Amino acid sequence: MARLQLNLPEDQFYYSTQLTVRVTDINAANHLGNESMIAMISEARARFLFEFGVAETERDGNGIIVTDLAATYRAEAYGRDQLLFEVGVMDFNKYGGDLIFRITRPRDKTLIAMAKSGFVFYNYKSSQVCYMPEDFRNKFERVNWID
Repeated sequence: MARLQLNLPEDQFYYSTQLTVRVTDINAANHLGNESMIAMISEARARFLFEFGVAETERDGNGIIVTDLAATYRAEAYGRDQLLFEVGVMDFNKYGGDLIFRITRPRDKTLIAMAKSGFVFYNYKSSQVCYMPEDFRNKFERVNWID
């Protein structure tokens, strides 16, 4: 039994993209390695932000910084597997929220992993957390808010 339980809301996935497990992503146990899964989650995050017109860093120094990552692994993935990364958001607050990920193998409909990554808006020039921009907030009107 996994120590961590992720309950991701079905109605908060806004984007999906496919990534292929490369031969170099395979570990000694002959399946997708943890560090490669984290890199793939980061790539899916970058594609999601790009799709919604969100720069990870603006000229004024404002951007997004990842604060944490939790993942649960449900099945192994292997070299050349096509994985579907569904990406969404939840638990907004005045500074940021959580990005959520559901990773499946469409070929056999296997759930490979789920992940949740905290983020805040951050000014890289002043090294300070800043408020979530209104234009970002407005892109995801269905998202729940926590205080």
